[in-house]
Amino acid sequence: MTTTRRYALWLLGAVLLLAGLLVAGVAWWRGPQVEVIEMRRAPLVRTLQFSARVATLSRVDIGSTVTGRVDQVRVREGDVVQAGDVLVQLEDAELRAALAQAEAAAQQAAAALAGRRGSGRTAVQATLAQTEATQRAASAALLRAQQLVAQGFYSAAQLDDARRAAAVADAQALSARAQVQASQEAGTDVAQAQAQLEVARAAVGAARARLAQAHLRAPLDARVLVRAVEPGQIVQPGKALLSLALAGPTQLVAQVDERFLDQLRPDQNAAVVADAFPDRRFAARVLSLAPAVDAQRGAIEVKFALTGAPPAFLREDMTLSVEVQTGRRDAALVLPQSALRALAAGSVPTAQDVRDVLVVQGSRAELRSVRLGLHTLGAVEVLDGLAEGDQVLQRSAGKEGALRPGQRVRARPVAWTPAAGANAGNGARAEDAGSAMSNAMGR
Repeated sequence: MTTTRRYALWLLGAVLLLAGLLVAGVAWWRGPQVEVIEMRRAPLVRTLQFSARVATLSRVDIGSTVTGRVDQVRVREGDVVQAGDVLVQLEDAELRAALAQAEAAAQQAAAALAGRRGSGRTAVQATLAQTEATQRAASAALLRAQQLVAQGFYSAAQLDDARRAAAVADAQALSARAQVQASQEAGTDVAQAQAQLEVARAAVGAARARLAQAHLRAPLDARVLVRAVEPGQIVQPGKALLSLALAGPTQLVAQVDERFLDQLRPDQNAAVVADAFPDRRFAARVLSLAPAVDAQRGAIEVKFALTGAPPAFLREDMTLSVEVQTGRRDAALVLPQSALRALAAGSVPTAQDVRDVLVVQGSRAELRSVRLGLHTLGAVEVLDGLAEGDQVLQRSAGKEGALRPGQRVRARPVAWTPAAGANAGNGARAEDAGSAMSNAMGR
């Protein structure tokens, strides 16, 4: 190699070295390259997801109030029954005979009362007329006897007989008048007959009630959940034979961690899906929140009402996944949670909704305080402190976590879209809600 050629190579190396040093110096002077998010408006939705179960408004157990043998069981588990339908029938031949006997006694008492009011009343009135006629005749005979005794034609003994006959006639007339009085509507005989009729009718009612106890009926429209009786079985009072879920609006009940109580309100919309039917989603709304927190579990009971007809596959006590929309902004300035600067150790924030971010202003990183609104698992709404187009540094990109305010930086915009997080409330896993269910968790 000639001296000239060697000199040319040295010169080329020196030029390349100087160029590298120049590029490195320029890069150092311009600062490190960092990824930034350009602020823009986008929809932001916050949801809570947790497990719930299908509940009924009321569940009742049906049992017998008398001891007897089961003749028929007319329903099976899962059957839908109407109010008044006979569910279980006991043997009732003896009870029917007792009812027939009571009805016959009531008919006899009614006939006796009618007799008191009809032919009996006529008979006592005829007796009264007869006794009154006898009384008049006896009085007239007594008067003649007194005149004849005064004239000396009758003896004192004959006068005594006339007086005795008149007294007997008076007593008979008095008795007949009493019988007529008793046969009147307000009289004692009619009252007694009426009372006997009422006793007989009460016996009929008691017999019918005992017969009705042999027929176990549905109290309201319901669905049969449990059947624990078979024909031929001896049943006794106090034992549940059937369990019914009374018909009514289907409700869902969930136990929600009390930490999320501030996010829940009545009438919030919810999406529901069953694990067994992940493609059969249906809608619900928050119906009510329990007034008290369960101290043992640290949870509050939340009830949901379906907004439409319940799906046919729903069953009592079925476990479901519910996603409640607890906050929504149709067009908000959205920032990723990762862009918020962490608080210094031991520091106390001046306001719960104010945090710091680094913004690229010109070619330098600028510290700016922003006021926050709606929080989700991965994003946050910016209410004040930033505008559309501002470039905000992501702390998780490159080494900008060590950047200082005022330091030179080179911004490299990256695409970012607000999306639901991957965690679900109350410890449930996201996949438990079905692949179509998002499961963002609030703060």
